[in-house]
Formats: sequence, C-alpha cells, structure tokens
Amino acid sequence: QVQLVESGGGLVQAGGSLRLSCAASGSIFSINFMGWYRQAPGKQRELVATITSGGNTNYADSVKGRFAISRDNAKNTAYLQMNSLKPEDTAVYYCYALVALDYYSDYTSYWGQGTQVTVSS
Repeated sequence: QVQLVESGGGLVQAGGSLRLSCAASGSIFSINFMGWYRQAPGKQRELVATITSGGNTNYADSVKGRFAISRDNAKNTAYLQMNSLKPEDTAVYYCYALVALDYYSDYTSYWGQGTQVTVSS
C-alpha cells in the first residue's frame, strides 16, 4: 500500500507564505504525476498544480506566478511553495500521486488526508 502524508498547512495573513510537503511511502516502484488539489467549503475539489517525474509543471490560472510546485524524486516528496497568499486560497489542500507498485502494474491514484490552509484578510 501507499501512503501520502501532507504537512505544512496552517493559518497565515494575506500576503504571507506557506510551504506544503507531501511524502509518499510504501511499496512504490515509480511515481508519475504528483500534484496538489484543494477544496474550499461548498466548492468542488480543484487542481492547483501538478508536476511530472521529469519536472514538467502545470498550474491553475488562479495561482500562476504565486505558487511553485517541485519534487524530490529520490525522496518521493512533492512541495508546494505558496507566496502572496489571498483569502480565496483558503481550503483543504490534498496531495495526489500516480503510483506504480511494480514494473508490471498500472499506475494507480493515491490521495493524502489533506491539510488545512487558512488565509486571513
């Protein structure tokens, strides 16, 4: 089995910064995509940013220029640096990974438990 453990959430004032981490552990052969999604109260879960094993990134328009995703493949860990935070960034942030358990298996989606990010105005 695979576990994704997020850390780094919290309360910050508007304009501040936070750095989220997501560590994947377990029977991992390979991780393709890693990414971050978020869900605000009463809203659907939405993509924030993704990164491939080769380092290609993709961002939601709402966070471009403010957030940066990165990963350490050796540690199976992804990071989300969030700068210039706004109250509308308040949400539960979920880590996502597309993981193969061995050479012959398909990639399977895994999710973390979520970490709360609250931005006060």
